[in-house]
Amino acid sequence: MLQHLFRVNLRTMSSVKKSKQSLATNKSKIKKNRTQIPQITEAMKVDNNINSITEKLEVNGKAGRKANNDEILDMEEMSSSTYAKTRLRTKKKSDELEKGGKMHNNPSVIDLKQLDEEPEKVVNSKKPKGINELTGASSSKKIKKETDEVNWEPKDWREILENIRLMRSKDNAPVDTMGCHKCADENADEKTQRFHKLVALMLSSQTKDETTYHAMLRLKEQTLIPETIVNMKLNTLENMLHPVSFYKNKAKYLQQTSKILVENYGSDIPNNIKDLVALPGVGPKMAHICMSTAWQQVTGIGVDVHVHRICNRLNWVPKATKEPEQTRLALEAWLPQQLWGEVNHLLVGFGQTVCTPAKPKCENCLNNNICPSAPKSAKNINKNENNEINPQLAELLNKAEFKKSKTILKNC
Repeated sequence: MLQHLFRVNLRTMSSVKKSKQSLATNKSKIKKNRTQIPQITEAMKVDNNINSITEKLEVNGKAGRKANNDEILDMEEMSSSTYAKTRLRTKKKSDELEKGGKMHNNPSVIDLKQLDEEPEKVVNSKKPKGINELTGASSSKKIKKETDEVNWEPKDWREILENIRLMRSKDNAPVDTMGCHKCADENADEKTQRFHKLVALMLSSQTKDETTYHAMLRLKEQTLIPETIVNMKLNTLENMLHPVSFYKNKAKYLQQTSKILVENYGSDIPNNIKDLVALPGVGPKMAHICMSTAWQQVTGIGVDVHVHRICNRLNWVPKATKEPEQTRLALEAWLPQQLWGEVNHLLVGFGQTVCTPAKPKCENCLNNNICPSAPKSAKNINKNENNEINPQLAELLNKAEFKKSKTILKNC
């Protein structure tokens, strides 16, 4: 029995040893494989590099052989031409010597230096134009394009502007009686009037002049100064501004701006565009109009929705614009600066009365024959069926003719 157990133990021990040995061999194989994997990958990379280099060398070798062949052909052509010319020269020289003449006094003799230089002239004549010549041509085209853009101006703009002046002199528009410049208290001091004009401009954004004017009347009943706005409750200010467009946002901007004016400007408004635009709720249009009405300084054209719309209808911009600020930059690029101060007031009133956003009154416009946006039906609408002049335009046409004749007499 003991012997049998001893034999069993020996068998198990041997099997355990064999299993350990097999595990050790497997581990060693795994280690060898791990070490071999990066070596194999590196070898594959090297093979790929060698293949790519050989392909490049083959391509370059073909190109080089082709280039060398072309060069050899060129050299052969040059050498053959020089060889023929030298033989011609020697033949002529021998003929002249036989006749007893002198070669040096004959102008038809070809000099050896000239023969050597002629192949170079042929080669140089085949060279392409230089980079400087090409860049010079492109730069000249660019300069010409820039000068054309600078000198651009719309067609018939002087006549159109004069007609707008005549139409604006006929009837008053809302901007003439209730515009932002009319919202200030005439009995207040200049500093307070400047603040009133700024407040009216802040309220006028996307709001009719009538609505802005009545909101300013309600504010002026509370002694409209920056300190009053700062100390006023926000909901009270909102109720006073209603129904101005975006009255809640504008009430918040008014309080923030009033606080800045009290702290930094002594309750006055800034006297430059940079500081005005930095105020909450003040954009470029408001800033330029404020500089014109409050400080009597023309710093730019105030472009609102009316000016933006009319300038695009009249093609007063080189390309159609989508934003009023784009229209302002395009308009200032060509319009003489002495007209900047009046163009906003003229076009706003014209847009309120004649060139309205919807259903413009082209039949009552003096520019319907030269306006690029006027419909064909309005081109000849100044005359009715009996070929009689429209009575609504008779007075304006007479004024236009009288003004033209007056200017002619002045120039005589």
